[in-house]
Amino acid sequence: GHPHLTERAAEWLARAGAALVGIDSLNIDDTATGERPVHSVLLGNEIPIVEHMRGVGALPDRGSRFFAVPVKVKAFGTFPVRAFGIV
Repeated sequence: GHPHLTERAAEWLARAGAALVGIDSLNIDDTATGERPVHSVLLGNEIPIVEHMRGVGALPDRGSRFFAVPVKVKAFGTFPVRAFGIV
């Protein structure tokens, strides 16, 4: 397995008002079953997901902003972003 979120965690994030959810793993869902409950909950609440994140630990816990800027696409389920932080 790989690090992933549970459906319950995704529901909590949605209720908490998350604007974006990122993970430093290959998929935010457990890939053992092929089901995608975390994707369904987050995207169903219009919360973007960023996977395969790296280097986020270099940003301070406070006093920085994270950006995930997508390319302009239409009708795609997945696409790359340019992720960066400003301190």
